[in-house]
Amino acid sequence: MPATGRHPGWPARLGPIRVPAGRLELRKPKLTDAAAWSRVRLADRRHLESWEPTAPGTWEDRNGTLSWPAQWSALRGLARRGMSLPFVILVDGRLAGQVTVGNVVRGSLCSAWVGYWVSSRLTSGGVATAAVALVVDHCFAAAGLHRLEATVRPENVPSLRVLEKLGFRKEGVFQRYLDVDGAWRDHLCFALTAEEIPNGLVSRLVATGRAHID
Repeated sequence: MPATGRHPGWPARLGPIRVPAGRLELRKPKLTDAAAWSRVRLADRRHLESWEPTAPGTWEDRNGTLSWPAQWSALRGLARRGMSLPFVILVDGRLAGQVTVGNVVRGSLCSAWVGYWVSSRLTSGGVATAAVALVVDHCFAAAGLHRLEATVRPENVPSLRVLEKLGFRKEGVFQRYLDVDGAWRDHLCFALTAEEIPNGLVSRLVATGRAHID
């Protein structure tokens, strides 16, 4: 259930929902997540690096335990200012990835983007699909947003499948959109608006047998 906070929709705890990989829920990031977060990120370099924005330093520098406090502080600061809704994904109580809603714009736009990553040991377990569904439903209800978009490299087939299963519309191609893995990469843009899913995405997953409510 959403918690009362300084900004609509954050902090919050979402779920639980059961998927093939296990019992899934989302919560706000904590400073104490450092070791679990770093362990997954370092182990999954080959799984993640090709899809993430280019950044200074080595993968070990950016994803070691000592880098988490600065990242956590930045996520918390943006959330407190109403500019982001960051969540970590837990599967059977273990950290399994992240979902972040960023660039939140209110007023007449009420829009944001959503990005996500999941541990390689849980791919094909329904984790990313269910986590994004929970966040989308939360954003269109408690957080009061109207539109969410997601951008994905055309080569990132697993991520494309997540968006397609959830019913995101492909709106076009952003050419040379983002510096990823050392070069400017094209990205496909997908979007959803609240009117397109009046009953929510989680209910759709449950109806199709992809997930079950605990």
